[in-house]
Amino acid sequence: MHQRRFLSSAVTGVSAVAALTLMAPLAPAQAADPPAELYEGHVEVDRGEADDAEVLEGQVFDDVNQNSKLDEDERGVPGVAVSNGIDVVQTDGEGTYELPVRDNMTVSVTQPSGWQVPVDSDNFAQFSYNHMPEGSPDLKYGGIEPTGDTPRAVNFPMIESQGTAQAEQDCAIASDTQAYDKTEMGYARDGAVRDLVERDDYGACGVLLLGDNVGDDLSLNDDLRDIYSDVNGPVRAAPGNHDMDFDSEDDAHSLDTFRDQFGPSHFSYDVGETHFVVLDGIDYSGDESTHKYTERFSEDQLEWLENDLANVPENAHVVIASHVPVVTHRSAVIQNATDFYDIIADYPNAVTVGGHTHTQENLVAGEQRAEWAAEGIDELSHTQIVAGAVSGDWYSGGLNADGLPYAFTSDASEPGILTLEFDGADRSERYTVRNESDDHQLLLGVNSPEWRDWAQEAQDWQDADKEGEEPEAISERVVTRDDLAEGDTWLTSSFLAGTSDASVEVSFDGTSPVVAEHTQPGEGEELRKGWEYTDPYTASQNLRTSGGVGQTSSHLWRAEIPSDLDLGTHTAEVTGTDRYDREFTETIRFTVVEDEQKAATTSKALLEDDGFSLEEEAAVDESAGLDSAEAEAVLPD
Repeated sequence: MHQRRFLSSAVTGVSAVAALTLMAPLAPAQAADPPAELYEGHVEVDRGEADDAEVLEGQVFDDVNQNSKLDEDERGVPGVAVSNGIDVVQTDGEGTYELPVRDNMTVSVTQPSGWQVPVDSDNFAQFSYNHMPEGSPDLKYGGIEPTGDTPRAVNFPMIESQGTAQAEQDCAIASDTQAYDKTEMGYARDGAVRDLVERDDYGACGVLLLGDNVGDDLSLNDDLRDIYSDVNGPVRAAPGNHDMDFDSEDDAHSLDTFRDQFGPSHFSYDVGETHFVVLDGIDYSGDESTHKYTERFSEDQLEWLENDLANVPENAHVVIASHVPVVTHRSAVIQNATDFYDIIADYPNAVTVGGHTHTQENLVAGEQRAEWAAEGIDELSHTQIVAGAVSGDWYSGGLNADGLPYAFTSDASEPGILTLEFDGADRSERYTVRNESDDHQLLLGVNSPEWRDWAQEAQDWQDADKEGEEPEAISERVVTRDDLAEGDTWLTSSFLAGTSDASVEVSFDGTSPVVAEHTQPGEGEELRKGWEYTDPYTASQNLRTSGGVGQTSSHLWRAEIPSDLDLGTHTAEVTGTDRYDREFTETIRFTVVEDEQKAATTSKALLEDDGFSLEEEAAVDESAGLDSAEAEAVLPD
């Protein structure tokens, strides 16, 4: 069992300012009341001698008095799935189970709907037991202490819950908190995590941390626990490629510290009418010098997944979450994706959710892309959601009015939280941008030939490690008359709720709206990539700071600006309608000028009003995460 490590009064290797950023919030968040059924407890391990060392026995029980002990008058809970990471068994009428023993295994229980497992003092769900008789090899961050021989019993407590029995559920998913130091942990706490603390809609389902919870330094795990400890509901965690013991010689022990401090690398739980599955999509090479890994699901996990789903009705809602998405709009990511899709083929209501790429995508079943076809996926069989990132573009860029990095992502999104919404037979989702309302779904800009020329110059400057003179910043909301006459000047809309079956309409100066073009429609085309497929609003900020521009987005629409607009300022009203018929409307003002000289002076004036302080941008350090493999994968070649 993980023992909390308390910070000493002297914070080694961190400036006093950085430490205070984490330890002293700017203003206290107002926490919502936790659900009444949430209770603190732990799995009960009877350390007596087992009748058979090759068999683990135990009971799932109704912990009526909430003392985490199986008392004589407490009944077992029948029909509950218990697993050793491969095998899955159901408890009998008395709530008892038997499982084969393996020397390196995590035993976990699948929380049924209508029940709630206990949480620890930081609100993390307690539903597993690690069995490793000899303990982990010598690891920097500790791993798992020797557990000794097979215990006499491992008993899993839970209590009845009206909350988890309800068909209506909101389930929050927080991906890629990925703080590399205490300063970044403070940014997370005062950003997307603060939003969660102030919400009260997800209490029964809780929060799933979708991997890359920290940035390589596992000593930050306690700080991560601290910032999520006040959320309104139980917290569960999936592992990511930055949550590993990199000094492990192989994949078998690469998540030992994670398993000790958070729980299994793969597991399941039920809430309402939905079955949640969490998988580990990282196969570690054991090379500490490179941290190299392969993005795939292990054969053991795929076998476990088959066994786990055997207890789930084929028409049920199933959410399969992994730090690594199975696919993105750019490529197939999981190497054995076709094997995985074969296993879930009989579950038409399954949806896959991933993080990892720090992009925010909603790819609908039925879409086709040339890059997927090259990997044997002719058509997307199940909807794939990429959950965005708490850290956005790795806490990069200048500071906004709240003192937090803009961190615009390479695909024109912002830091935030994914929420899956269930109402009996229906599922929907929403992405909530940090410190914004749910209605904040459209980022608007103007993509002109002049802007594209500037963007390439700025990208060249970034690629040269910012040597030489920086290209003078321009406002993307200024267009010359010649650019309009030339054509290929678009009003762009990064529609965060957008899917291939969503729509975007644009009205210029109150005229009849025109239908905008989806730049990545998923009709079998090859990836459309380049400055003409880029959102200039977020790209302009990143090109002046981090350089994190992918030149492609799954949720970008564009409408050509009329070539006959008069000189002066114009207004475009943009309405996006998502696949659930929810409408979102934003407006943008842009200026048509005579020539490039006038454009330069107008740009300077507009930039002063844009809120992007170049002095603040220069004062913000770029995150170590910008050098990561996943960051390089989403940026232009």
